[in-house]
Amino acid sequence: MQTLPKSQLLRFVEQAYHLAQRAVARYSSKFSKRRYTLHQHIVLLCLKVRKNTTYRTLLDELIEMPRIRCAIHLEELPSTSTLCKAFNRLDMAVWRVLLNLSVALLPTNGIVGIDASGFDRSHASKHYTKRAKLTIQQLKVTLLVDTRSNAILDLHVTTTRKHDSKIAPSLIKRNTDEVAILLGDKGYDDQKIRALAREDDVRPVIKHREFSPLHKAWNSRLDADLYGQRNQNETVNSRLKRKYGAFVRSRRWWKQFRELAIGCLTHNIDKTI
Repeated sequence: MQTLPKSQLLRFVEQAYHLAQRAVARYSSKFSKRRYTLHQHIVLLCLKVRKNTTYRTLLDELIEMPRIRCAIHLEELPSTSTLCKAFNRLDMAVWRVLLNLSVALLPTNGIVGIDASGFDRSHASKHYTKRAKLTIQQLKVTLLVDTRSNAILDLHVTTTRKHDSKIAPSLIKRNTDEVAILLGDKGYDDQKIRALAREDDVRPVIKHREFSPLHKAWNSRLDADLYGQRNQNETVNSRLKRKYGAFVRSRRWWKQFRELAIGCLTHNIDKTI
């Protein structure tokens, strides 16, 4: 009997399962019921984001996916509440470890762009919010994106209107080993950011706000081809919203942060296949 080729979905699941095995132990503690593994929970949570669906719909579709279940050794489907609890238990630190592991699978070049985008904290339609005169608060999501592979190296999420120049330092400090050149628009025009980057042997290529002829002269000296690679950030932001949704489904802020981290991890795994 001829063996069927692997679908992209199956390869995604296998890659996610492999990363989960490297990132966490099989069970959360020695007192675990051992009915499902943490690896299975991680894969199912990533699969939910990739399919941009709900827990209930995902589990319903898995009934007809024997190859997917076999790939993660899932003999019995969990309940929706089991997956919800798993999502609550898995800390942000776990998703950051998984994100770092996923970056290692992609060919990066050290030229990294930084940019922010907004994600809605509600799935209400724009027509409804306009008619009802509602204001939907957005999450500000700042991404570090490798311009060669479009891998997401790191993310910062906030519910406040924190200025870009206040967000960049923490991202730079966490990723000095992966960043050789940092590309940023005028929102990151801050001498402290440039100084911090140079201290960590990172070359800042950041446009100046043009308050004087000197600033215009500095901008004209920027390598246009190199700075133009910053557009990859906008490509990645657009892809995240088109594939996985422009809003978060969770209601609590800490769950929303995790949901976005899973989205970035899912994006990286998708790029590997």
